[in-house]
Amino acid sequence: MKNLYRSIPSVDVCLAALEAADPGLTHSLPRGLLRDMVTAFWDDLREDIRNERRRDTAALGLDAQLPAMLKKIRRALRSGLHPVLNAAGVVVHTNLGRSVLADSARWALDVAASGYCSLEMDGETGGRGSRHDVAEDLIRRLSGAEAGVVVNNNAAAVLLALDTFCKGGEVIVSRGELVEIGGSFRIPEILEKSGVRLREVGATNRTHLRDYQAAITENTRALLRVHTSNYRIVGFQSAVPLPQLAELARKRGLPLFEDLGSGCLVDLSPYGLPPEPTVASIIAAGADLVMFSGDKALGGPQAGIIAGRKALINEMKANPLMRALRCDKLCLAALEATLRVYLLNDAMKHIPTLRMIAVSPKELARKARSLAARIRKATQGHCGVTLRRGESRVGGGAFPECELPTTLVCVEPARISANVLKMRLLACEPPLVGRLEENAFCLDPRTIFSRDHSLIARLMAEALVTSGE
Repeated sequence: MKNLYRSIPSVDVCLAALEAADPGLTHSLPRGLLRDMVTAFWDDLREDIRNERRRDTAALGLDAQLPAMLKKIRRALRSGLHPVLNAAGVVVHTNLGRSVLADSARWALDVAASGYCSLEMDGETGGRGSRHDVAEDLIRRLSGAEAGVVVNNNAAAVLLALDTFCKGGEVIVSRGELVEIGGSFRIPEILEKSGVRLREVGATNRTHLRDYQAAITENTRALLRVHTSNYRIVGFQSAVPLPQLAELARKRGLPLFEDLGSGCLVDLSPYGLPPEPTVASIIAAGADLVMFSGDKALGGPQAGIIAGRKALINEMKANPLMRALRCDKLCLAALEATLRVYLLNDAMKHIPTLRMIAVSPKELARKARSLAARIRKATQGHCGVTLRRGESRVGGGAFPECELPTTLVCVEPARISANVLKMRLLACEPPLVGRLEENAFCLDPRTIFSRDHSLIARLMAEALVTSGE
């Protein structure tokens, strides 16, 4: 063990070697920071020696460890938000930033970020305007609602609506709609945080109009429907149709709110997905407010969008809580550009989320063959590459029961397990995320851009060939 420790070079020797290998990297860093990184690198190897995971003196020499040292330093300097290749076939991947923005949204971000912008300027007077005006007209046109407003996510939209209209009172919700959304957040907990008492009605699988009628008291402030976008109740079940619930709300002088979750602005059923209510259909059916996400099936940035009656929207804008929940210029710029694509009827062509959902099985098979050929050529026989039928998912809590047909590119390494290959690909620059199925690392072309095929082949070669496997 002592010989192993002695084989570790001094920090100064390492610094000189790093400078010779990558002058640009070393010159851009404070020497003290670089010294700390080198020390941390060798401390990890000393821990391996103590735990008898390192036994070869030659493998601990500087020549052997310099590439790994450089790689670790570069990874440490990498931004917390960095590019990732999504080959998992989940279109709205929560771990990977959800929806990929349209080109026009990215250009709008650049314009808003690169200088001053008209976020709160009145264009006619030059005085103070309102950021709520940025996307409101587009929301109104696309939803058919009288008005609209944007906050930072859909949970915030629900919170703001309940805080504005229901604080200190009761909100009636069907027991079958008390969903838990991503990150273990539950609808009842959001209701309680807004100072509202929850009144559950019906059974888990069946709720009737009479259940709502019997639950309304002088303490009732609103009726709330929550779209169960991330699960389904099948079999012996029923729910009250929205028009009937809207009629009841009007007769009793109560507002009706709809938490649509992953809101759709277009009908996706022609592309193999089950019918889902669009935002416009919810407004047309009588909801006073509808709340939905901007970064899921809509394909924009993270945002909570509220559309509905103008008087209600104006009250929410005046709520002091709005200042804590409002969006910044970057979110509004990207959302406005995304909504404008819908207004121009170009959404299926120019919104990446919708384009990935709608791509045909024939086109996916063609992309899979092209990617497989590149991987075979790059990996030089270090793995088997086959094609297999598989399924993709929309993700983001939308269309949970729907599987989209695809063709998977399945890589079976010759000398390592598929799981080891997965971990090596996660350590690459950029990381490549796929999925493991039947002892193979599988890539789904649905969520892979054609421009990245050569890069994926290179990363696969790096993980298999240059690693000595």
